[in-house]
Amino acid sequence: MLLKKKFLISFILYFTFFGFSYAKENYYNEAKKKFDNNDLESSKFLFQKNIVFNPKDAKSYLYLAKIFNIEDNEKEEEKNLDTTLLLDPSNEEAMYMLIKFKLKKSNYSKVQELKEKFAIICKSLCEKEKEIQNILKNIEPKNDS
Repeated sequence: MLLKKKFLISFILYFTFFGFSYAKENYYNEAKKKFDNNDLESSKFLFQKNIVFNPKDAKSYLYLAKIFNIEDNEKEEEKNLDTTLLLDPSNEEAMYMLIKFKLKKSNYSKVQELKEKFAIICKSLCEKEKEIQNILKNIEPKNDS
C-alpha cells in the first residue's frame, strides 16, 4: 500500500513539473502553426491558453496583438502590445506595431516618444525608423482658418 502511495505521489509530482512545461511550449508552437496557416480563431485560443500556463510569455501577447490587429479590435490590440512591451521592453516588432497604432490614432507626441525608444532597441527593423520619421515630417498641422 505504501509503495502504491509513493508511486502515485511521484507520478503527480512528475506530471506537475514536467507535464505543464511541455504543455506550455506545445500550446505556443501549435498556436504559431495555426497563425501561420491563417487559422486565427484556433491560434487565438491556443495563445490565450499558453498565457494561462506561462503568463510572462511576451511572444504569445505579441501574436495576440497581431490577431486583434487583423480583426480590427483596437482595444485588445493595444492592450496586448502594451503587455508585450511591459514583459519585453526591447521587442522591436511590438514597438513598431505600437508606433503604427499610435500614428493611426494621431497621437504624435506618443509616436515621437516611442520612436526615440525604438532607435535605441532596433536591431533588424532599423530602416523603419526612417519611415516613421518621414511620416512625422509629412504631417502638417491643419489650419482651420
